[in-house]
Amino acid sequence: MYRQIVIILFFVASLFAGKAPFSIEALYKIKNVGDPRISPDGRRVAFVVTSYILQEGSSNSDIYLIDADGGNLRRMTYYDGADYHPRWSPDGKEILFISSRKNGAQAWLLPVDGGEARQLTDFYGGVSDVQWVGSSTQIVFTSAVFPECGARQDCNKNILESLKAGPLFAHLADRLFYRHWTSYKDGKRSHIILYDSQNNSYRDLTPGDYDAPAMWGRFTLSPDGGQLCFESNRDEFEAENTNKDLFLVDVKSGQMRKLTARNQAYDGQPVFSPDGSKIAYQMQKVPGFESDLKRLAVYDLKTNTVSVLTESFDNWTQNYRWAPDGKSVYFIAHEKAHFPLYRVGLDSGRIEKIADLKTIDAYDVSPDGNWLVAVRRTIDHPAELFRLPVQGNWRDKKAQRLTFFNKAIEDSVDLRPAKEVWIKSPKTGLRIHTFIILPHNFDPTQKYPLILNVHGGPQYQWYDGFRGDWQVYPGYGYIVAFPNPHGSTGYGQAFTNAISRDWGGKVYEDVMAVTDYLAKLDYVDENRMGAMGWSYGGYMMMWLEGHTTRFKALAAMMGVYDLPAMYGSTEELWFPHWDLGGAPWENPDLYARFSPHNYVNNFATPCLVITGERDYRVPYTQSLEFFTALQKKRVPSRLIVFPNDGHWPGYVTSMPFYYNAHLDWFHTYLGGKPAPYDMQKMLRNQAFGSSTAKETVK
Repeated sequence: MYRQIVIILFFVASLFAGKAPFSIEALYKIKNVGDPRISPDGRRVAFVVTSYILQEGSSNSDIYLIDADGGNLRRMTYYDGADYHPRWSPDGKEILFISSRKNGAQAWLLPVDGGEARQLTDFYGGVSDVQWVGSSTQIVFTSAVFPECGARQDCNKNILESLKAGPLFAHLADRLFYRHWTSYKDGKRSHIILYDSQNNSYRDLTPGDYDAPAMWGRFTLSPDGGQLCFESNRDEFEAENTNKDLFLVDVKSGQMRKLTARNQAYDGQPVFSPDGSKIAYQMQKVPGFESDLKRLAVYDLKTNTVSVLTESFDNWTQNYRWAPDGKSVYFIAHEKAHFPLYRVGLDSGRIEKIADLKTIDAYDVSPDGNWLVAVRRTIDHPAELFRLPVQGNWRDKKAQRLTFFNKAIEDSVDLRPAKEVWIKSPKTGLRIHTFIILPHNFDPTQKYPLILNVHGGPQYQWYDGFRGDWQVYPGYGYIVAFPNPHGSTGYGQAFTNAISRDWGGKVYEDVMAVTDYLAKLDYVDENRMGAMGWSYGGYMMMWLEGHTTRFKALAAMMGVYDLPAMYGSTEELWFPHWDLGGAPWENPDLYARFSPHNYVNNFATPCLVITGERDYRVPYTQSLEFFTALQKKRVPSRLIVFPNDGHWPGYVTSMPFYYNAHLDWFHTYLGGKPAPYDMQKMLRNQAFGSSTAKETVK
């Protein structure tokens, strides 16, 4: 049996032997396809294509059109910046979109059949998530405003300019949630603004000292434009709970009512039904637990009743869309490292799988309900646009590829596939789903260094979708492994729940069991194994530092090091309240047991540490503390701080340095190929040029 596996691996490797190894440069030649929108007549699809210039650290997004059958591809915008978020006008003659071409992000209008784009809004502070209001000439958008100003531009402008112009710069807070993700609030709130193009007027539809919608929350308009539904947290202690609710606003009168007051957990992501009588939304039932089962529910506005449609579906649901006839709702699910598309009937409650393309990032359903378009990617295929029928068994469906923006890379560069294994957990006996990606020009008779990558969340999943970490390191001679240990999504809610209040327990045992399995593979050099992780994965690297010397090198990104200190500086307190069992003074034993900083005396493994100064989720001081301890213990270590980045470094500004730093670090301690760029030159913005760049992709 083993001989057969070796022969198969050798055969697969030979298929890619003529291609160039994947590289950092190749990664930034890949274009991203997203946000597909089918025209009202079903004849065309609008979508966004984003390209990158590695040497400049810049990106450009443009809007494209393609016929529904894949013909007549047209680039619609040519601005050297950001054009994105296309939304068809009700008559299909124009596309509403957002552009950064003048005065920041503003709403623009583009004639579909010829003509120049024209600017609609000039709202101070910019706009996001623009939407049509029914079939009228009005639109709505979100923007950060001062509650006392609302939509009054002169008021917002005066305060903002005073803040920037004066000698004093300070933050003031009288309650928690004074900052979130990467920015301080400084008195601003996200509000939904209505713009009437006929009289060039703005009106605040969600006034008050609240975020409406909440950060990363949604809003939806009824088809006739008469009602607005949005999610918002109106609790006095919003930093301590997940109790966002749905609110309904009469657009004309401004009257507002709360729809989901009975549920003390999360309610959000609303989407109006085609006839405006119902709202599909995401519901959780456990207050304070942001990773509780994410159910699809429907609120009936006529009866003021709620129906949960996916209570028996034991995985998370998201990305809801109504069928055109209003009789069913589509959703994407987390499912064993895939993101397939499902549909559930309102009356029957029947849940059926529509498509499994491994990872579906976004989709839209045709007006006649017979077909859909989806942005699809896999581990070895970047995002592209596909079309497939709605009816029929999902296993028998053939998806038609509509776009080929990345075909040149696919044809010339070795995009590595993955094999999947299931490894027994020593704690529970459950199987840990693990991806293994073999290096470029793999030879099963040779031994290779290995990097094990632990995902963040912690409640999330590694999934079968293209991303840089899956391809860059195999291009430089490494085997990479991506396990989904306890706490991951997609394997039932009980499996997801298993990590809470057990951060250094079952997951650590899972990681070590996966390591044991990998070390026994004949083509893995067990003396050259490293590990890396981001966020909770960074925590696990810090935990490994104090609990094992199995790895020759580690890399911890945005990791949690000192649990009590983390509690006092993070913004969303509901997370440690649930996952760590309360505040440090309420559960001191658990904080002490699972905090990596209490195991400093065991630190011995060389470690790369990366963080961002604007990370308010896992404050960068966590990484500074960790680096200090490593240095004091005389453990070889390196610290990288991105001053302009938060929890997610800039994709084209900072991430190239991130990849290069990992390659440089692992080359030193694991012996893979050298990093393509000199670290000091890259740090000083001197790496890209004919005399300094070490890599080319043909």
